[in-house]
Amino acid sequence: MTAKELAEQLNGRDTGEEMEWGEAQDAKAAGLVVMYGYSDDNVELCGAINDEVGAYNGTTVYLTLDGVLQEPDCGQDYCPYFAREREKAKTVKAVWHDDGNPCWTFETDILHETFNIYEDGELFCVGIVFSADDL
Repeated sequence: MTAKELAEQLNGRDTGEEMEWGEAQDAKAAGLVVMYGYSDDNVELCGAINDEVGAYNGTTVYLTLDGVLQEPDCGQDYCPYFAREREKAKTVKAVWHDDGNPCWTFETDILHETFNIYEDGELFCVGIVFSADDL
């Protein structure tokens, strides 16, 4: 399965029905990551990376081969180890749009394919699918 094939398979679904468990397992086996906005404050990652990120009003997600790079809980304003890892990570900017649809879009330099998710017949999110190998 390629990123394009998976994006075509997911295209046109409704919120709450973005991916089935078996599809996430197939994506994982193929080394693909699916990323989409869920509700007004979450970004979901399924497949080779399985995680969710709080994204109220949007956020930048830092990704490595190990998954989502989490902020350190070291009690310091500046952690040099985290800063080094963040510089090496790939980024995906999750953009929340207050006005109009879609509500969620994603900006990244990672080679990806897109798919649309709808809510009540309106475009809600333009999700992305990419290869974990590109991280």
